[in-house]
Amino acid sequence: MTILLVSLRRALLVLTFLLAGPALALMTDEVSLERSWYSASRDSAGLMPPAASTPEAVVQVYGARTFGWRGAFAVHTWIALKPAGADRCVTYEVIGWRYWRGGNGLTRREGPPDRNWFGAAPQIYAELRGAAAAEAIPQVEAAVASYPFATQYRTWPGPNSNTFTATIARQVPALKLDLPPTAIGKDFIGPRDFLAAAPSGTGYQVSAFGVLGGLLAVEEGLEVNILGLTFGIDPLDLALKLPGLGRIGPG
Repeated sequence: MTILLVSLRRALLVLTFLLAGPALALMTDEVSLERSWYSASRDSAGLMPPAASTPEAVVQVYGARTFGWRGAFAVHTWIALKPAGADRCVTYEVIGWRYWRGGNGLTRREGPPDRNWFGAAPQIYAELRGAAAAEAIPQVEAAVASYPFATQYRTWPGPNSNTFTATIARQVPALKLDLPPTAIGKDFIGPRDFLAAAPSGTGYQVSAFGVLGGLLAVEEGLEVNILGLTFGIDPLDLALKLPGLGRIGPG
């Protein structure tokens, strides 16, 4: 009985440690439990000027807190492209409800890429412009076309929307994408693969089904994944990475 009580106590301590960040995130303005699907804003956040007034090529990676209580844990991410001279942007993302409705979550849409994600304001995680973007656009489109998990979806531990974004980024190293620790699913690299390049392309990671693993890269720094939740440190930017709270620091 004593051994059982000690084990339960340790398990509760670990659980408390893992959930402390998401609990604190619920206290911020980023996460709201009061919005409804029907009333939540999907308007442009004004981060990207109209495509018609932006002649150069642009590639951007966005993310915003997911809807409801899940926003305390995770963000939803997507990738936007605007070829040089194009009058509109194209956004690629994986959406869970589209998968559940039709068996394929991979979505392509045209229009403003910086729309609020059902009331949650987006952030830009990576951006290329001009010649660098023009070179990257066909790489992104080829990676989207070959995405292996379009007909699979699991909110946790993946494959999900963040798995999609991380997978595309691995094939477009010019993005040097450093996804936040709240991008749950980014560490899912496949049911049979346990070693892959980091999403930034500047290092490597090991992962067991997206549930347990580690990452070491110049861009991301050092990360440890426990039950899909990421803890880490980015020495170059003097930043901490914590579940729920995201990236804390100047970088």
